[in-house]
Amino acid sequence: MYLPVPLLLHAAARIAVDEFTVHWSTVIGLAGIGALYSWRARHPPAGGTRSPSPAQKALFFTALASIFLSLNGWLHDLSDYYLFSAHMVQHLVLTLVAPPLLIMGTPGWMLRPAMAWRGVAPAARALTAAPHAFLLFNVVLITWHLPPVYGLAMAYHPVHIAQHLCFMVGATLMWWPILSPMPELPRLAYPAQMLYLFLLTIPMSLVAVCIAYAGEVLYPAYAAAPRIWGITPLQDQMIGALIMWIPGGLFFFAIISVVFFKWQQQDDDSTVAAQVGWVRGA
Repeated sequence: MYLPVPLLLHAAARIAVDEFTVHWSTVIGLAGIGALYSWRARHPPAGGTRSPSPAQKALFFTALASIFLSLNGWLHDLSDYYLFSAHMVQHLVLTLVAPPLLIMGTPGWMLRPAMAWRGVAPAARALTAAPHAFLLFNVVLITWHLPPVYGLAMAYHPVHIAQHLCFMVGATLMWWPILSPMPELPRLAYPAQMLYLFLLTIPMSLVAVCIAYAGEVLYPAYAAAPRIWGITPLQDQMIGALIMWIPGGLFFFAIISVVFFKWQQQDDDSTVAAQVGWVRGA
């Protein structure tokens, strides 16, 4: 059993609505990313389009805000010191919300110069290929939810930081075959996107089922945590598993629906174009 050092140090802590804790390492990191994005946005390629668009900027900075709000304040304190279920909410934000917003908010031309660096292009093509991205994300997901590994993250803050970075990097790769802004690293075709998204629901559901039906507290740090809102450790674990299982799965199915309608629209547009071409040639 790992010593939950952060929990012991905060055993007397209480969540207060009027208190919002800020971790300046996250502020500095996110501010640096935002500054780099803004600087790059002011230097588009010669003759290129004036991008990113206002919508892209809004998506990018919304992603940074979602990361900030998940790693600071009430959600951070609940997940680190009290509730496994809050930690699952945090992880869903870091994997299903922030990464796709970051990708959609970043035009391809911003990233293209990096493809000229030695070794970057082949590595990027390998890591963003759908089978590899799928495998990497799910290895990260499963590994960090193994009780010994999860215990290390709860006991040692640097390991916890590594956990969150792994989730965000793995999730960015996972979303790339769906949202890629670069033809050099192409998206999957729409039917393949739907299959890929459906398959992504399976490992997450299996992890959630294993946690939900464990019948015992898998993560001792939360068993030792001060109780809040009358939730027992086993109830907390069940709620966390359900959060991963149901909202996580429904999110992927919602994206599948969006992809399906885009596919149908593409087919309709192709049919109309073919009919117009036939009429003009008649």
